[in-house]
Amino acid sequence: MTKTILKTEKDVRDFVRGATVLGTGGGGLEENGIKSLLSELETGREIGWVDPEDIPDDATTACAFLMGSIAPHTKETVDEMKTYNLTEDTAVYDEKERLEQSITELEEYTGKKIDVIVPIELGGANTPGCIAAAAKHNILAVDGDYTGRAIPEIQQTTPCLMGKTLWPVSSVDEYGNICLIKTSINYRVVEKIGKKISEPAYGLTGDTGFIMSGKEMKEVVIKGDLSKCLKLGKMIREANENGNDPVETIIKELDAYLLTKGKLISKETEDKEGYYWGYHTIKGEGKFEGDSVKIWFKNENHACWRNDEVIATSPDSIFVVNAKTGMPCTNPKLEVGMDVAVIGLKALDLFRTEKGVGILGPRYFGLDIDYIPIEERLKNK
Repeated sequence: MTKTILKTEKDVRDFVRGATVLGTGGGGLEENGIKSLLSELETGREIGWVDPEDIPDDATTACAFLMGSIAPHTKETVDEMKTYNLTEDTAVYDEKERLEQSITELEEYTGKKIDVIVPIELGGANTPGCIAAAAKHNILAVDGDYTGRAIPEIQQTTPCLMGKTLWPVSSVDEYGNICLIKTSINYRVVEKIGKKISEPAYGLTGDTGFIMSGKEMKEVVIKGDLSKCLKLGKMIREANENGNDPVETIIKELDAYLLTKGKLISKETEDKEGYYWGYHTIKGEGKFEGDSVKIWFKNENHACWRNDEVIATSPDSIFVVNAKTGMPCTNPKLEVGMDVAVIGLKALDLFRTEKGVGILGPRYFGLDIDYIPIEERLKNK
């Protein structure tokens, strides 16, 4: 069996850094993912992943994931939470523990022992939290995920694209509220219910669903993505250590596109319906002097304009990094005045199909934009 093991804190930070970059502005906060993995590393448990092809066809696999808004809490929100007795003192589960408990809840409901855990997406908290929860349960995580980026809605995944069943889904929030979505008429309704469950917790729930056999999992998993994150995160660190340009390192490694470099001058955000919404505006500098780039996000980045002309949309990835260090900048952490680089990356072919664009393209999000592949939009620009 081929295994990749994260043996040191440096390994953990490299991996989470790469996953955060590929999280397209969402996927959870990097510091929470690091905390989840380091807590397992300190116990001496083995944390890492195996090749999906090493999983037996008759194994029981499931997907553990975080669900809800990643918006920072305002003072008004904190005051409102206190009226429900939702405070630091009443919290019982951190992010990793919510995922751990959701695995247990789904096992108890279904009567099935889960053998293998699969991350739903790539992101700073969702991916490492899933791996840490698997380690705590002494079960395997696989080198792959179901999206190849981060996404705001659960149906924007390969199992849903390929007709696999999502439900039942267990859900555990920070304060110990536990729910089960037994069945549903379709994926979007599960997404809607799941977000409604997360809203009263004013944050992220830990969920487990997508129970499949090992054979089914191998039909839909995007193989090698965790190793890709580890390699990318290591390359960014080494570029900084060796005095190389980490932004250029990212672009070369991913065969990506530099959309702009400049200063973040405006941030407009809203927390509603279990999602973090808004716009970021970047004023171009250097060779991008005179450009104004605007990014729209719903948890993750989904559309980017340069001087009012669309230059990239989902399902292609749009992510923001520190212009000098290449370190990832998630949407909740971006602040006015930061020097940033915006990078675009081609989507997987599966998400460029009619069905893929239908669930992750700009019109799905209510934008009056047709999906055109990023390489076509940037041709001759």
